[in-house]
Order: sequence, then C-alpha cells, then structure tokens
Amino acid sequence: MIVSRIVRQQYRPVESSPTAFEAGKSVNFNGLYELTKPRLSLLSVFTASLGFLVHDPLIPDLGLFIALTLGTALAAGGAATLNQWIERKEDALMARTATRPLPAKLVTPEVALSFGIMLSTLGLLTLWVWTNPWATLLTFATLLIYLAIYTPLKKKSPIAIEVGAVAGALPPLIGWVVAAGSPTTYGLILFGILFAWQLPHFMAIAWNHRKDYSKGGFRFHNFNDPLGSKMGLKSFLYSIVLTAFVFAPYFVELNQSAPGYLYLACSCLLSLYLLVPALKFLVNEERDKSARKLFIVTIIYLPLLLASLVIDRYL
Repeated sequence: MIVSRIVRQQYRPVESSPTAFEAGKSVNFNGLYELTKPRLSLLSVFTASLGFLVHDPLIPDLGLFIALTLGTALAAGGAATLNQWIERKEDALMARTATRPLPAKLVTPEVALSFGIMLSTLGLLTLWVWTNPWATLLTFATLLIYLAIYTPLKKKSPIAIEVGAVAGALPPLIGWVVAAGSPTTYGLILFGILFAWQLPHFMAIAWNHRKDYSKGGFRFHNFNDPLGSKMGLKSFLYSIVLTAFVFAPYFVELNQSAPGYLYLACSCLLSLYLLVPALKFLVNEERDKSARKLFIVTIIYLPLLLASLVIDRYL
C-alpha cells in the first residue's frame, strides 16, 4: 500500500544515463551502496542493537541479535533508497546532495525504486520470520512515517523535523522489543531519548544548510525568523526534554533495576556538555558557528550516552 501510493504520487519519468552503466559494474554497485545512506543506516542499526543490549547485555540469543541487526540494516537501507528516489529532483538542486547516485545518474530511477522496495521487503521479512510481530510492526511504522509522512511534509512545514524524529527514534524501541518481547516503560524511555536527541541535532543541520534547503524547496528552517532565534529556542527546549528522558530511569517504576553510578556520572557530564552549546545556539548572535558546534556535540553525545547505559547494565 505504501509503495503503490508513493509510486502513483511521486513517480515521474526521468531520463536515464546509459553511460553510467556502460562504465562498468563497479559504478553500478557503488551507486546502489550509496543509495542506502550507509552512515545514516548504520546509526539505525547501532541504536537498535543498543536497545537490545540494554535489555540483555550478555546476548543470550545470538541468532535473535543477528536477525535484528540484519533486518534493521535492510529496512534502513531500503528507506534511504526510496527517500532518495522520491526526492531525486530536489536533490539535484542542492549542492550537498547533487552528487548522490540519482542526480549524478549513477543509477536509474527504475533501478533505485526496485532496489528500495526489495531491501525494505527483505528487512520486514527477516524481522517477521526470526524476531517477533512487534519488531516487524514497529519497523513497518518507521517506513510508513519516514516515506509517506515525513518526506512530503519536508516541503510544507518545519514540523517535519519532529515527524522525522519519531521515525528515527523507533530503532532502539525495535531492539528492545526483540529482546523483551513487547514494549515496556524502559523501551519507551529509549524511544524518548532518541526522539529528543534528534531535535537539537537536526535543528543545527537545518540552520547550517538553510540556503541549500531553500533551493530544494524544503521548509525545515522556515520559522519566519531570519535570525534563527526560534530555531535556537526550540533546540534548547528539546535539549532540556532530552535531559529529562536521560534521567527518567531513576524516577520511573521499572521491572528492571535502575542504572547505577556509572550511567549517573556519564548522564550528568554529557547533559552539561549538550546544554551549554544548545544555550549558545539560542543566545549567540554568531548562530552559524554555534550551530556547527552543537552539531558536533550531538554527534559525540549520543554514542557515549548509550554506551554508558549498556556498560552500566553489564556491570
């Protein structure tokens, strides 16, 4: 249903570039690989795996863990491919995306569409057969939100960032339900951490690339605020929300034991590490510089926080 809807609404014949395929198979496979947005897909796999490990740090079922990793990787790659297929014309207008496989004509739109459908389907089948229905349902919801809601909304409203953050926050919950069998309070806290983290992260990206996004017709940064103070405020508020989710395990009734002192120490330090640049992005007149700093901080923040939670559970 989701694929047929996208095909009907988004497909436009685009001239292919035979010379791209005449160059040899290496160009073809390299283009397909880049369509999966490897670094972004790796983040989904990483957070899904950590969601599993927070519940079961000793990996009692290696086969289950491998199925989760493989299914998430396939689905994430498929979503990235279909997203680029939908936005191929917009990508061609922006400097930061003009070299992607479709605008660069390394891969034809027909091949990209088939490849994206195949990866997404294989990902869902892997999770259905070897994990559980909850993981499959949440993965399908991720694809639906990302492709059918978030992608078209990017050209209509800055609220698209929050919608995209919902899709981006589901992988750790998927990992949790694979290990736990169903959603629980702890799994929802992991979802909340990933959701709130994405807002300052992508606000910084949206501000730094606002001119490029305007060329593509995207409205991430469009708050009728040329100085960016509204984006700075929103980013700071979500950083506070993120901090609340980070400490939530200590105040919520859980079946599992609360984290220990290692996670507490890391949470305090990392929260301060994030809130300071988020505040500077709000109050600093040199917002471009502050946004770049905030972006770097969010990149460092997330793996350290999640790793500390897993290690703490292991200890």
